[in-house]
Amino acid sequence: MPLSEHEQRLLEQIERALVDDDPKFASSVRTGDRRLKARRKLQLGALLVLVGLAVLVAGPVTGSVPLGVLGFLVAFGGVILGVLNYRTATGAVEVSGPAGQRGASPTGRGGRGRQPMKNRLEERFRRRYDQ
Repeated sequence: MPLSEHEQRLLEQIERALVDDDPKFASSVRTGDRRLKARRKLQLGALLVLVGLAVLVAGPVTGSVPLGVLGFLVAFGGVILGVLNYRTATGAVEVSGPAGQRGASPTGRGGRGRQPMKNRLEERFRRRYDQ
């Protein structure tokens, strides 16, 4: 159902007020889908990994150690770029356990194996103190 003329005018006023109030935020909202940008970065990361591996192999072939190191750094940068943008690019959803903990085991093997180390140490200390 299309908006009425009055609703369209109100929406335009809200948009103008947003642009006037915070132009940087308005431009970032207007720029489009975050997934598209993340996919491009993921593709760039994959390309960097391939180029880096090619340069890495070319280093020993030409006898140039700095070229091999440069190839490794380029490939490593591509992996980092891909890892940082994978979740956004694919729309992967983070699995949370029954208590809402990040990274909780979905198999239900008891939450003890995935507790932070600090919590485990505090639990051990309390058990020793109570005895």
